[in-house]
Amino acid sequence: MAIWLGMAGANGASAAEARREAAGALKDGTAVEAIVLSNARGVSARILTYGATLQSMSGPDRQGRIADVVLGYDHVADYEDHPNYFGVTVGRYANRIAGGRFTLDGRTYALPLNDTLNSLHGGGQGFDKVVWRVESVEDGPEARLVLSHVSPDGDAGYPGRLETTVTYSLDEAGALTIAFAATTSAPTIVNMTNHAIFNLAGEGAPGGVEGHRLTIPAAAFTPVDAGLIPTGELRAVEGSVFDFRTPRVIGDGLRDARDEQIRVGRGYDHNFALDKGLTDQPQLAARLEDPESGRVLEVLTTEPGVQVYSGNFLDGTLVGKGGHLYRMGDGLALEPQKFPNAPNTPSFISARVDPDRPYRHVMVYRLGAAD
Repeated sequence: MAIWLGMAGANGASAAEARREAAGALKDGTAVEAIVLSNARGVSARILTYGATLQSMSGPDRQGRIADVVLGYDHVADYEDHPNYFGVTVGRYANRIAGGRFTLDGRTYALPLNDTLNSLHGGGQGFDKVVWRVESVEDGPEARLVLSHVSPDGDAGYPGRLETTVTYSLDEAGALTIAFAATTSAPTIVNMTNHAIFNLAGEGAPGGVEGHRLTIPAAAFTPVDAGLIPTGELRAVEGSVFDFRTPRVIGDGLRDARDEQIRVGRGYDHNFALDKGLTDQPQLAARLEDPESGRVLEVLTTEPGVQVYSGNFLDGTLVGKGGHLYRMGDGLALEPQKFPNAPNTPSFISARVDPDRPYRHVMVYRLGAAD
């Protein structure tokens, strides 16, 4: 059982707060802001306007000790100079599109190739590389930040002028809700998510996440080929290291080379088809637990899939917060989304967005501690 960290006590709840502060500048001189959302019980989130990035999320463990549980950098310059998608808003299309091409209404669109022969997370100059506009910052029962960005027609090869917003809101119970919305001037595809990588023992904790327990309510996942593109199959997780329907220690399967999908992914880098499917309201996608600290993270989403990524490409060459070298297994990303390569896989839930049907995705990071 988890106690959600901001739950009001006998004396009632206190309002959550939001504050703006300078966070430096990019090489071209563009100023970057940070907005800090916090509640009375020690849960806080720091968001950068560059990339609409979740730079940190902090909360107490079962003993009340507060730690930042999100991998990343201390300075904006590092996000620009050494991009690795730490905590960023990913778009227009999260994950991979095979060959950097998709066809919509009989027309084929070409996207930048930034992942060998594929387009990944928007093609290398996606939503993580722009400074978002601050529309509003509010205190209240929920501390709220609204960011906006306009992606012009043809941006990175995608059709349609896309007007997007990302709304971060932190409530008194320790839930950080991230709501993505977009309208388009022409038919297009959209798949936005947040790419935070978590270590509930605290960012940089030497044991990484291999001892964390993960639960995912999904009876199937999407196996991938050598290019990490889904084959189109929905494969049952039963009897495999991909079965997280009951809590499984991440390290038990992370390096199990007897499973060819672990070999292909160099660990976990796979999409899980959630049993709930596409929903109007956020429902549970994953639960991550650290037995040592007692911290628990629940991820909820309206989307039908969640990508599990065990930091397989972190090789000790990136210096993160506090001078920590990040390595494989030092964190885990749980990225709610449409399935990878859905525009080229008719059997997958469509990522199409039309002018009269706006895009919407609501996800929640709910941080608590076991009693």
